[in-house]
Amino acid sequence: MVGRPTRLRLRPWQSQALGKLAATSGRDFLAVATPGAGKTTFALAAVVQHLLDHPGTRVVVVAPTQHLKTQWATAASQVGLHLDHLWSPAEGSLPSDMHGIVTTYAQVAQSSRLLAPLAEAAFVVLDEIHHAGDDRSWGSAVLEAFDGAAFRLSLSGTPFRSDDAEIPFVDYHLDEARPDFEYGYGDALSDRGVVRPVYFPRTGGFMEWIAPDGETFAATFADELNHERANQRLRTALSLEGQWLPTVLSDADGRLSDLRRDHPDAAGLVIAGDVEHARAIGGHLERLHPGSVTVATSDDPEASGRIAEFARGAGRWIVAVRMVSEGVDIPRLRIAVFATTTTTELFFRQAVGRVVRWTRGLGRQPAYVFLPDDERLVRHADSIAQSRRHSLKRRAEREEVRQQMDDEPAIDDDSEQLSMFSVIGSVAMGSTGDDPDNLGVWGDDPDDLGEMANRPDREPNGVDLLLLPPPLPSGRSGGATHRGNNDSDGDQPRVSLREQKARMRAANADLAMELVRATGWGHAQVNRELNRLAGIERIGNATLAQLEARHTAGRKWLNRS
Repeated sequence: MVGRPTRLRLRPWQSQALGKLAATSGRDFLAVATPGAGKTTFALAAVVQHLLDHPGTRVVVVAPTQHLKTQWATAASQVGLHLDHLWSPAEGSLPSDMHGIVTTYAQVAQSSRLLAPLAEAAFVVLDEIHHAGDDRSWGSAVLEAFDGAAFRLSLSGTPFRSDDAEIPFVDYHLDEARPDFEYGYGDALSDRGVVRPVYFPRTGGFMEWIAPDGETFAATFADELNHERANQRLRTALSLEGQWLPTVLSDADGRLSDLRRDHPDAAGLVIAGDVEHARAIGGHLERLHPGSVTVATSDDPEASGRIAEFARGAGRWIVAVRMVSEGVDIPRLRIAVFATTTTTELFFRQAVGRVVRWTRGLGRQPAYVFLPDDERLVRHADSIAQSRRHSLKRRAEREEVRQQMDDEPAIDDDSEQLSMFSVIGSVAMGSTGDDPDNLGVWGDDPDDLGEMANRPDREPNGVDLLLLPPPLPSGRSGGATHRGNNDSDGDQPRVSLREQKARMRAANADLAMELVRATGWGHAQVNRELNRLAGIERIGNATLAQLEARHTAGRKWLNRS
Protein backbone atom coordinates (compact mmCIF):
# COMPACT_ATOMS: atom_id res chain seq x y z
CA MET A 1 0.00 0.00 0.00
CA VAL A 2 1.36 3.41 -0.96
CA GLY A 3 1.65 5.83 1.97
CA ARG A 4 0.25 9.33 1.79
CA PRO A 5 2.46 12.23 0.66
CA THR A 6 4.25 14.48 3.13
CA ARG A 7 4.03 18.25 2.75
CA LEU A 8 7.16 20.12 3.77
CA ARG A 9 7.36 23.89 4.06
CA LEU A 10 10.87 24.65 2.85
CA ARG A 11 12.59 27.86 3.80
CA PRO A 12 13.87 29.88 0.86
CA TRP A 13 17.47 28.79 1.41
CA GLN A 14 16.43 25.13 1.51
CA SER A 15 14.55 25.46 -1.77
CA GLN A 16 17.47 27.31 -3.38
CA ALA A 17 19.95 24.71 -2.15
CA LEU A 18 17.79 21.86 -3.49
CA GLY A 19 17.67 23.59 -6.88
CA LYS A 20 21.43 24.00 -6.95
CA LEU A 21 21.94 20.39 -5.87
CA ALA A 22 19.62 19.18 -8.64
CA ALA A 23 21.73 21.08 -11.18
CA THR A 24 24.98 19.53 -9.93
CA SER A 25 26.64 17.30 -12.49
CA GLY A 26 29.17 15.72 -10.13
CA ARG A 27 28.80 13.22 -7.33
CA ASP A 28 29.56 15.59 -4.44
CA PHE A 29 27.78 18.56 -2.88
CA LEU A 30 28.81 20.47 0.27
CA ALA A 31 26.12 22.55 2.01
CA VAL A 32 27.17 24.81 4.88
CA ALA A 33 24.24 26.23 6.87
CA THR A 34 24.26 27.85 10.28
CA PRO A 35 23.02 25.70 13.18
CA GLY A 36 19.27 25.84 13.59
CA ALA A 37 18.62 26.72 9.93
CA GLY A 38 17.25 23.29 8.99
CA LYS A 39 20.06 21.21 7.47
CA THR A 40 18.33 17.97 8.37
CA THR A 41 15.11 18.94 6.60
CA PHE A 42 17.06 20.01 3.52
CA ALA A 43 19.04 16.76 3.46
CA LEU A 44 15.98 14.54 3.92
CA ALA A 45 14.14 16.35 1.12
CA ALA A 46 17.18 15.81 -1.10
CA VAL A 47 17.32 12.11 -0.23
CA VAL A 48 13.62 11.51 -0.89
CA GLN A 49 13.75 13.33 -4.23
CA HIS A 50 16.79 11.29 -5.25
CA LEU A 51 15.03 8.04 -4.33
CA LEU A 52 11.98 9.04 -6.36
CA ASP A 53 14.22 9.69 -9.36
CA HIS A 54 16.38 6.60 -8.74
CA PRO A 55 14.16 3.85 -7.29
CA GLY A 56 15.96 1.10 -5.41
CA THR A 57 18.80 3.32 -4.20
CA ARG A 58 20.05 2.62 -0.68
CA VAL A 59 20.73 5.44 1.80
CA VAL A 60 23.62 5.78 4.25
CA VAL A 61 23.73 8.64 6.75
CA VAL A 62 26.89 9.24 8.80
CA ALA A 63 26.45 11.29 11.99
CA PRO A 64 28.96 12.44 14.61
CA THR A 65 27.42 10.76 17.68
CA GLN A 66 25.22 7.87 18.79
CA HIS A 67 22.53 10.29 19.95
CA LEU A 68 22.39 11.95 16.55
CA LYS A 69 21.91 8.55 14.90
CA THR A 70 18.59 8.24 16.73
CA GLN A 71 17.70 11.84 15.94
CA TRP A 72 18.34 11.29 12.22
CA ALA A 73 16.30 8.06 12.12
CA THR A 74 13.38 9.72 13.90
CA ALA A 75 13.40 12.75 11.60
CA ALA A 76 13.66 10.51 8.52
CA SER A 77 10.64 8.47 9.57
CA GLN A 78 8.50 11.62 9.42
CA VAL A 79 8.97 11.79 5.63
CA GLY A 80 8.45 8.06 5.09
CA LEU A 81 12.17 7.30 5.01
CA HIS A 82 13.09 4.28 7.14
CA LEU A 83 16.70 4.31 8.33
CA ASP A 84 18.08 1.67 10.67
CA HIS A 85 20.16 3.45 13.32
CA LEU A 86 21.00 0.19 15.12
CA TRP A 87 22.37 -1.66 12.10
CA SER A 88 25.76 -3.32 12.46
CA PRO A 89 27.95 -5.09 9.88
CA ALA A 90 27.21 -8.37 11.67
CA GLU A 91 23.59 -8.11 10.52
CA GLY A 92 24.63 -8.35 6.88
CA SER A 93 22.18 -7.07 4.29
CA LEU A 94 19.33 -4.70 5.09
CA PRO A 95 15.76 -5.90 5.68
CA SER A 96 13.64 -5.20 2.63
CA ASP A 97 11.44 -2.68 4.50
CA MET A 98 14.36 -0.34 5.30
CA HIS A 99 15.73 2.33 2.98
CA GLY A 100 19.14 2.42 4.60
CA ILE A 101 21.15 2.96 7.75
CA VAL A 102 22.53 5.64 10.05
CA THR A 103 26.03 5.10 11.38
CA THR A 104 28.79 7.20 12.99
CA TYR A 105 32.25 8.25 11.84
CA ALA A 106 33.75 6.09 14.58
CA GLN A 107 31.84 3.06 13.30
CA VAL A 108 32.89 3.81 9.72
CA ALA A 109 36.52 3.84 10.87
CA GLN A 110 36.04 0.37 12.37
CA SER A 111 34.15 -1.24 9.50
CA SER A 112 34.81 0.71 6.29
CA ARG A 113 35.44 -2.42 4.19
CA LEU A 114 32.18 -3.98 5.33
CA LEU A 115 30.29 -0.76 4.67
CA ALA A 116 31.65 -0.30 1.16
CA PRO A 117 29.37 -2.92 -0.47
CA LEU A 118 26.29 -1.44 1.23
CA ALA A 119 27.28 2.08 0.13
CA GLU A 120 27.97 1.05 -3.47
CA ALA A 121 25.68 3.17 -5.71
CA ALA A 122 24.00 4.57 -2.56
CA PHE A 123 23.01 8.13 -1.63
CA VAL A 124 25.33 9.06 1.25
CA VAL A 125 24.78 11.94 3.67
CA LEU A 126 27.88 12.97 5.62
CA ASP A 127 26.61 15.08 8.51
CA GLU A 128 29.18 17.51 9.94
CA ILE A 129 31.73 16.25 7.43
CA HIS A 130 34.61 18.01 9.20
CA HIS A 131 34.64 15.05 11.62
CA ALA A 132 36.27 13.05 8.87
CA GLY A 133 39.33 15.18 9.60
CA ASP A 134 39.40 14.47 13.35
CA ASP A 135 41.78 11.57 12.76
CA ARG A 136 43.73 10.53 9.67
CA SER A 137 42.32 7.02 9.90
CA TRP A 138 38.78 8.43 9.93
CA GLY A 139 39.36 10.30 6.67
CA SER A 140 40.86 7.22 5.04
CA ALA A 141 37.94 5.08 6.25
CA VAL A 142 35.36 7.54 4.88
CA LEU A 143 37.13 7.52 1.52
CA GLU A 144 37.27 3.72 1.43
CA ALA A 145 33.67 3.19 2.54
CA PHE A 146 32.00 5.74 0.25
CA ASP A 147 34.20 6.00 -2.79
CA GLY A 148 31.66 3.95 -4.76
CA ALA A 149 28.58 5.94 -3.69
CA ALA A 150 26.28 7.29 -6.38
CA PHE A 151 26.06 10.66 -4.64
CA ARG A 152 27.55 12.21 -1.50
CA LEU A 153 25.83 15.11 0.25
CA SER A 154 28.14 16.65 2.85
CA LEU A 155 26.76 18.96 5.55
CA SER A 156 28.37 21.34 8.02
CA GLY A 157 27.14 23.95 10.46
CA THR A 158 30.16 26.20 9.97
CA PRO A 159 32.91 26.79 7.41
CA PHE A 160 36.06 24.81 8.16
CA ARG A 161 39.69 24.57 7.14
CA SER A 162 42.02 21.75 6.26
CA ASP A 163 44.75 21.28 8.88
CA ASP A 164 47.11 18.42 8.05
CA ALA A 165 44.99 16.45 5.60
CA GLU A 166 42.15 17.43 3.31
CA ILE A 167 38.76 15.93 4.13
CA PRO A 168 37.46 13.46 1.52
CA PHE A 169 34.90 14.62 -1.04
CA VAL A 170 35.39 18.33 -0.20
CA ASP A 171 36.59 20.94 -2.70
CA TYR A 172 39.29 23.27 -1.32
CA HIS A 173 40.49 26.70 -2.31
CA LEU A 174 43.92 27.07 -0.70
CA ASP A 175 43.22 25.64 2.78
CA GLU A 176 39.57 26.69 2.99
CA ALA A 177 36.72 24.30 2.22
CA ARG A 178 34.65 25.66 -0.66
CA PRO A 179 30.91 24.90 -0.20
CA ASP A 180 28.54 24.47 -3.11
CA PHE A 181 25.90 26.32 -1.08
CA GLU A 182 26.32 28.46 2.04
CA TYR A 183 23.73 30.00 4.35
CA GLY A 184 25.39 31.90 7.20
CA TYR A 185 24.23 33.18 10.56
CA GLY A 186 23.91 36.73 9.23
CA ASP A 187 21.74 35.51 6.35
CA ALA A 188 19.50 33.61 8.77
CA LEU A 189 19.13 36.64 11.04
CA SER A 190 18.17 38.82 8.08
CA ASP A 191 15.47 36.34 7.07
CA ARG A 192 13.97 36.50 10.58
CA GLY A 193 12.14 33.66 12.21
CA VAL A 194 15.04 31.28 11.50
CA VAL A 195 17.59 31.82 14.28
CA ARG A 196 17.85 33.86 17.45
CA PRO A 197 20.20 36.78 18.01
CA VAL A 198 22.92 35.66 20.42
CA TYR A 199 24.59 37.84 23.05
CA PHE A 200 27.80 37.11 24.93
CA PRO A 201 27.96 38.37 28.55
CA ARG A 202 31.61 37.97 29.56
CA THR A 203 33.06 38.03 33.04
CA GLY A 204 36.55 39.06 34.08
CA GLY A 205 38.38 37.67 37.06
CA PHE A 206 41.48 37.34 39.23
CA MET A 207 42.96 33.82 39.31
CA GLU A 208 45.76 32.20 41.35
CA TRP A 209 47.19 28.77 40.62
CA ILE A 210 50.21 26.49 40.96
CA ALA A 211 51.54 25.44 37.57
CA PRO A 212 52.69 21.86 36.84
CA ASP A 213 56.30 23.01 37.32
CA GLY A 214 55.46 24.09 40.89
CA GLU A 215 55.58 27.84 40.26
CA THR A 216 52.76 29.99 41.63
CA PHE A 217 50.99 32.45 39.33
CA ALA A 218 48.33 35.14 39.68
CA ALA A 219 46.68 36.99 36.79
CA THR A 220 43.51 38.65 35.56
CA PHE A 221 42.08 38.06 32.09
CA ALA A 222 43.50 41.45 31.11
CA ASP A 223 47.09 40.32 31.73
CA GLU A 224 49.11 39.16 28.73
CA LEU A 225 50.25 35.54 29.12
CA ASN A 226 51.77 32.97 26.79
CA HIS A 227 49.58 30.18 25.44
CA GLU A 228 50.38 27.69 28.21
CA ARG A 229 49.83 30.14 31.07
CA ALA A 230 46.65 31.48 29.46
CA ASN A 231 45.26 27.93 29.41
CA GLN A 232 46.17 27.49 33.08
CA ARG A 233 44.45 30.77 33.94
CA LEU A 234 41.33 29.68 32.10
CA ARG A 235 41.35 26.26 33.77
CA THR A 236 41.62 28.00 37.15
CA ALA A 237 38.60 30.22 36.41
CA LEU A 238 36.51 27.21 35.34
CA SER A 239 37.26 25.21 38.48
CA LEU A 240 34.60 25.01 41.17
CA GLU A 241 37.41 25.27 43.74
CA GLY A 242 37.36 29.04 43.21
CA GLN A 243 34.53 31.58 43.13
CA TRP A 244 34.61 32.59 39.45
CA LEU A 245 32.52 29.74 38.05
CA PRO A 246 29.92 29.67 40.88
CA THR A 247 29.44 33.42 40.35
CA VAL A 248 28.93 33.03 36.60
CA LEU A 249 26.56 30.08 37.11
CA SER A 250 24.55 32.24 39.50
CA ASP A 251 24.42 35.11 36.98
CA ALA A 252 23.35 32.74 34.20
CA ASP A 253 20.71 31.15 36.43
CA GLY A 254 19.33 34.58 37.26
CA ARG A 255 19.10 35.46 33.56
CA LEU A 256 17.35 32.13 32.95
CA SER A 257 14.79 32.96 35.64
CA ASP A 258 14.11 36.23 33.83
CA LEU A 259 13.60 34.42 30.52
CA ARG A 260 11.27 31.83 32.06
CA ARG A 261 8.77 34.55 32.95
CA ASP A 262 7.82 34.77 29.24
CA HIS A 263 9.20 31.39 28.16
CA PRO A 264 8.26 29.00 31.01
CA ASP A 265 10.25 26.00 29.80
CA ALA A 266 13.37 27.94 28.75
CA ALA A 267 16.51 26.05 29.71
CA GLY A 268 20.24 26.43 30.09
CA LEU A 269 23.24 24.36 29.00
CA VAL A 270 26.62 24.19 30.73
CA ILE A 271 29.42 22.83 28.53
CA ALA A 272 31.87 21.29 30.99
CA GLY A 273 35.51 20.29 30.54
CA ASP A 274 35.30 16.58 31.39
CA VAL A 275 33.04 14.01 33.03
CA GLU A 276 34.15 14.78 36.60
CA HIS A 277 33.78 18.52 35.97
CA ALA A 278 30.27 18.01 34.55
CA ARG A 279 29.13 16.03 37.57
CA ALA A 280 30.51 18.63 39.96
CA ILE A 281 28.70 21.43 38.11
CA GLY A 282 25.54 19.33 38.04
CA GLY A 283 25.76 18.89 41.81
CA HIS A 284 26.23 22.63 42.29
CA LEU A 285 23.17 23.47 40.19
CA GLU A 286 21.15 20.69 41.79
CA ARG A 287 21.61 22.36 45.17
CA LEU A 288 20.06 25.51 43.68
CA HIS A 289 17.22 23.71 41.90
CA PRO A 290 16.67 20.15 43.20
CA GLY A 291 15.26 17.79 40.60
CA SER A 292 15.64 20.25 37.72
CA VAL A 293 19.17 19.41 36.51
CA THR A 294 20.28 16.76 33.99
CA VAL A 295 23.87 15.58 33.54
CA ALA A 296 24.69 13.84 30.25
CA THR A 297 28.19 12.40 29.83
CA SER A 298 29.68 10.05 27.28
CA ASP A 299 30.42 7.34 29.87
CA ASP A 300 26.72 7.04 30.71
CA PRO A 301 24.88 4.50 28.51
CA GLU A 302 21.63 6.31 29.32
CA ALA A 303 22.96 9.72 28.19
CA SER A 304 21.06 9.76 24.91
CA GLY A 305 17.81 9.00 26.68
CA ARG A 306 18.51 11.67 29.28
CA ILE A 307 19.08 14.27 26.56
CA ALA A 308 15.85 13.31 24.78
CA GLU A 309 13.89 13.42 28.05
CA PHE A 310 15.35 16.83 28.89
CA ALA A 311 14.45 18.13 25.42
CA ARG A 312 10.81 17.12 25.97
CA GLY A 313 10.60 18.28 29.58
CA ALA A 314 10.76 21.55 31.50
CA GLY A 315 13.94 21.12 33.57
CA ARG A 316 16.15 24.19 34.00
CA TRP A 317 19.69 22.96 33.30
CA ILE A 318 21.53 20.30 31.35
CA VAL A 319 25.28 19.81 31.91
CA ALA A 320 27.32 18.00 29.29
CA VAL A 321 30.88 17.62 28.01
CA ARG A 322 30.58 17.16 24.25
CA MET A 323 27.27 15.32 24.08
CA VAL A 324 25.24 18.50 23.38
CA SER A 325 27.87 20.57 21.60
CA GLU A 326 26.84 19.69 18.06
CA GLY A 327 23.65 18.91 16.22
CA VAL A 328 21.48 18.02 19.21
CA ASP A 329 18.05 19.59 18.87
CA ILE A 330 16.79 21.21 22.10
CA PRO A 331 14.95 24.34 20.92
CA ARG A 332 14.11 25.52 24.45
CA LEU A 333 17.78 26.18 25.24
CA ARG A 334 18.20 29.95 25.66
CA ILE A 335 21.29 30.10 27.89
CA ALA A 336 24.73 28.51 27.60
CA VAL A 337 27.70 28.71 29.93
CA PHE A 338 30.99 28.02 28.15
CA ALA A 339 32.90 26.23 30.93
CA THR A 340 35.37 24.17 28.91
CA THR A 341 38.99 24.71 27.93
CA THR A 342 38.36 23.28 24.46
CA THR A 343 39.21 26.38 22.48
CA THR A 344 38.88 25.87 18.74
CA GLU A 345 36.65 28.28 16.85
CA LEU A 346 34.83 25.34 15.26
CA PHE A 347 33.87 23.91 18.67
CA PHE A 348 32.90 27.37 19.93
CA ARG A 349 30.54 27.94 17.00
CA GLN A 350 29.02 24.49 17.47
CA ALA A 351 28.40 25.29 21.14
CA VAL A 352 26.76 28.62 20.28
CA GLY A 353 24.61 26.77 17.77
CA ARG A 354 22.82 24.97 20.61
CA VAL A 355 20.96 28.14 21.65
CA VAL A 356 20.11 29.74 18.29
CA ARG A 357 17.16 27.57 17.25
CA TRP A 358 14.05 29.67 16.71
CA THR A 359 10.80 28.75 18.49
CA ARG A 360 7.57 29.66 16.75
CA GLY A 361 5.01 31.75 18.58
CA LEU A 362 7.46 33.03 21.19
CA GLY A 363 8.06 36.52 19.84
CA ARG A 364 11.36 38.18 20.77
CA GLN A 365 13.77 35.52 22.00
CA PRO A 366 17.38 36.58 22.51
CA ALA A 367 19.84 33.89 23.60
CA TYR A 368 22.91 34.28 25.82
CA VAL A 369 26.29 32.54 25.97
CA PHE A 370 28.18 33.37 29.19
CA LEU A 371 31.95 33.50 28.68
CA PRO A 372 35.19 34.02 30.55
CA ASP A 373 36.70 37.34 29.44
CA ASP A 374 39.51 35.42 27.76
CA GLU A 375 40.93 37.19 24.70
CA ARG A 376 40.70 34.06 22.53
CA LEU A 377 37.06 33.44 23.37
CA VAL A 378 36.27 37.09 22.85
CA ARG A 379 37.70 36.91 19.30
CA HIS A 380 35.48 33.95 18.43
CA ALA A 381 32.37 35.62 19.81
CA ASP A 382 33.19 38.85 18.04
CA SER A 383 33.26 37.09 14.67
CA ILE A 384 29.69 35.93 15.33
CA ALA A 385 28.75 39.39 16.60
CA GLN A 386 30.02 40.92 13.37
CA SER A 387 27.54 38.75 11.44
CA ARG A 388 24.77 39.86 13.76
CA ARG A 389 25.69 43.52 13.43
CA HIS A 390 26.00 43.23 9.65
CA SER A 391 22.55 41.63 9.49
CA LEU A 392 21.07 44.47 11.50
CA LYS A 393 22.84 47.06 9.38
CA ARG A 394 21.37 45.58 6.21
CA ARG A 395 17.94 45.50 7.79
CA ALA A 396 18.28 49.12 8.89
CA GLU A 397 19.21 50.12 5.34
CA ARG A 398 16.15 48.31 4.02
CA GLU A 399 13.66 49.46 6.64
CA GLU A 400 15.19 52.85 7.55
CA VAL A 401 15.03 52.14 11.27
CA ARG A 402 17.71 52.57 13.89
CA GLN A 403 19.44 49.26 14.61
CA GLN A 404 22.88 48.40 15.83
CA MET A 405 24.55 45.79 18.07
CA ASP A 406 27.79 44.42 19.46
CA ASP A 407 29.20 41.12 20.82
CA GLU A 408 32.15 39.21 22.12
CA PRO A 409 34.96 36.60 21.55
CA ALA A 410 36.44 32.98 21.85
CA ILE A 411 39.28 30.19 22.24
CA ASP A 412 41.96 27.68 21.06
CA ASP A 413 42.43 23.98 21.80
CA ASP A 414 45.22 22.70 24.03
CA SER A 415 45.77 19.66 26.21
CA GLU A 416 48.35 20.02 28.93
CA GLN A 417 50.11 18.03 31.64
CA LEU A 418 47.95 18.39 34.76
CA SER A 419 49.69 16.11 37.25
CA MET A 420 51.04 19.02 39.34
CA PHE A 421 48.46 21.67 38.42
CA SER A 422 46.56 23.10 41.39
CA VAL A 423 43.94 25.83 41.77
CA ILE A 424 44.49 28.31 44.59
CA GLY A 425 41.47 30.52 43.97
CA SER A 426 39.51 32.70 41.56
CA VAL A 427 37.24 35.70 41.87
CA ALA A 428 34.81 37.00 39.25
CA MET A 429 35.22 40.65 38.31
CA GLY A 430 33.48 43.13 36.02
CA SER A 431 30.68 41.23 34.24
CA THR A 432 29.76 42.95 30.98
CA GLY A 433 26.15 42.36 31.90
CA ASP A 434 26.56 45.20 34.40
CA ASP A 435 28.59 47.50 32.15
CA PRO A 436 27.10 48.01 28.67
CA ASP A 437 29.97 50.25 27.64
CA ASN A 438 32.23 47.20 27.52
CA LEU A 439 30.28 45.95 24.54
CA GLY A 440 29.76 49.07 22.47
CA VAL A 441 26.97 51.58 22.10
CA TRP A 442 24.13 49.19 22.78
CA GLY A 443 25.71 46.88 25.32
CA ASP A 444 24.99 43.16 25.48
CA ASP A 445 21.38 43.42 26.59
CA PRO A 446 18.73 43.27 23.85
CA ASP A 447 16.28 44.96 26.21
CA ASP A 448 18.09 48.14 25.14
CA LEU A 449 17.40 47.47 21.47
CA GLY A 450 14.23 48.90 20.02
CA GLU A 451 14.58 46.72 16.92
CA MET A 452 14.08 43.60 19.00
CA ALA A 453 10.83 44.83 20.50
CA ASN A 454 9.39 45.32 17.01
CA ARG A 455 10.72 42.12 15.51
CA PRO A 456 7.82 40.22 13.92
CA ASP A 457 7.38 36.62 15.03
CA ARG A 458 7.15 34.97 11.65
CA GLU A 459 9.17 32.64 9.50
CA PRO A 460 10.36 33.80 6.10
CA ASN A 461 8.09 33.04 3.17
CA GLY A 462 8.57 29.39 2.31
CA VAL A 463 7.99 27.00 -0.53
CA ASP A 464 5.71 23.99 -0.12
CA LEU A 465 7.25 20.72 -1.27
CA LEU A 466 4.98 17.69 -1.63
CA LEU A 467 7.08 14.59 -1.05
CA LEU A 468 5.76 11.25 -2.24
CA PRO A 469 6.72 8.25 -0.10
CA PRO A 470 10.17 7.09 -1.31
CA PRO A 471 10.26 3.58 -2.80
CA LEU A 472 12.11 0.95 -0.83
CA PRO A 473 15.13 -0.83 -2.34
CA SER A 474 12.81 -3.82 -2.80
CA GLY A 475 10.62 -1.72 -5.11
CA ARG A 476 7.77 -1.30 -2.64
CA SER A 477 6.80 2.12 -1.30
CA GLY A 478 7.61 3.36 2.15
CA GLY A 479 4.91 4.92 4.27
CA ALA A 480 4.98 8.64 5.11
CA THR A 481 3.70 10.62 8.04
CA HIS A 482 3.34 14.37 8.36
CA ARG A 483 6.01 16.58 9.90
CA GLY A 484 6.53 20.32 9.99
CA ASN A 485 9.29 22.19 8.17
CA ASN A 486 12.34 22.53 10.28
CA ASP A 487 14.58 20.60 12.62
CA SER A 488 13.30 22.42 15.66
CA ASP A 489 9.55 22.40 15.31
CA GLY A 490 7.46 21.30 18.24
CA ASP A 491 5.76 18.26 16.66
CA GLN A 492 5.98 15.07 18.68
CA PRO A 493 8.17 12.56 16.85
CA ARG A 494 6.44 9.46 15.54
CA VAL A 495 7.67 5.96 16.33
CA SER A 496 10.28 4.95 13.76
CA LEU A 497 10.06 1.67 11.86
CA ARG A 498 13.13 0.37 13.69
CA GLU A 499 11.47 1.10 17.04
CA GLN A 500 8.28 -0.65 15.91
CA LYS A 501 10.35 -3.67 14.91
CA ALA A 502 12.23 -3.64 18.22
CA ARG A 503 8.92 -3.75 20.09
CA MET A 504 7.66 -6.56 17.88
CA ARG A 505 10.90 -8.53 18.40
CA ALA A 506 10.42 -8.15 22.16
CA ALA A 507 6.83 -9.37 21.85
CA ASN A 508 8.04 -12.33 19.80
CA ALA A 509 10.66 -13.17 22.42
CA ASP A 510 8.05 -13.12 25.20
CA LEU A 511 5.76 -15.33 23.12
CA ALA A 512 8.59 -17.79 22.44
CA MET A 513 9.14 -18.11 26.21
CA GLU A 514 5.45 -18.92 26.67
CA LEU A 515 5.66 -21.57 23.93
CA VAL A 516 8.73 -23.15 25.54
CA ARG A 517 6.79 -23.54 28.78
CA ALA A 518 3.62 -24.74 27.03
CA THR A 519 5.23 -27.25 24.62
CA GLY A 520 8.30 -28.41 26.47
CA TRP A 521 10.40 -27.69 23.37
CA GLY A 522 13.80 -25.98 23.59
CA HIS A 523 14.26 -22.28 22.79
CA ALA A 524 16.13 -22.93 19.55
CA GLN A 525 13.51 -25.43 18.36
CA VAL A 526 10.63 -23.03 19.09
CA ASN A 527 12.35 -20.13 17.33
CA ARG A 528 13.17 -22.22 14.25
CA GLU A 529 9.54 -23.28 13.97
CA LEU A 530 8.27 -19.70 14.38
CA ASN A 531 10.68 -18.52 11.67
CA ARG A 532 9.50 -21.32 9.37
CA LEU A 533 5.85 -20.41 9.91
CA ALA A 534 6.56 -16.72 9.06
CA GLY A 535 8.98 -17.39 6.19
CA ILE A 536 11.92 -15.77 7.99
CA GLU A 537 15.50 -16.85 7.30
CA ARG A 538 17.26 -14.55 9.79
CA ILE A 539 15.48 -12.56 12.48
CA GLY A 540 17.90 -9.66 11.96
CA ASN A 541 16.73 -9.26 8.35
CA ALA A 542 13.02 -9.69 9.06
CA THR A 543 10.60 -7.00 7.95
CA LEU A 544 7.96 -5.58 10.28
CA ALA A 545 5.28 -7.52 8.35
CA GLN A 546 7.24 -10.76 8.85
CA LEU A 547 7.66 -10.11 12.56
CA GLU A 548 3.94 -9.45 12.88
CA ALA A 549 3.19 -12.64 10.94
CA ARG A 550 5.56 -14.56 13.23
CA HIS A 551 3.74 -13.24 16.29
CA THR A 552 0.32 -14.10 14.84
CA ALA A 553 1.46 -17.63 13.97
CA GLY A 554 2.95 -18.07 17.44
CA ARG A 555 -0.21 -16.87 19.15
CA LYS A 556 -2.28 -19.41 17.16
CA TRP A 557 0.19 -22.14 18.06
CA LEU A 558 0.00 -21.22 21.75
CA ASN A 559 -3.82 -21.28 21.68
CA ARG A 560 -3.71 -24.83 20.30
CA SER A 561 -1.22 -26.01 22.94
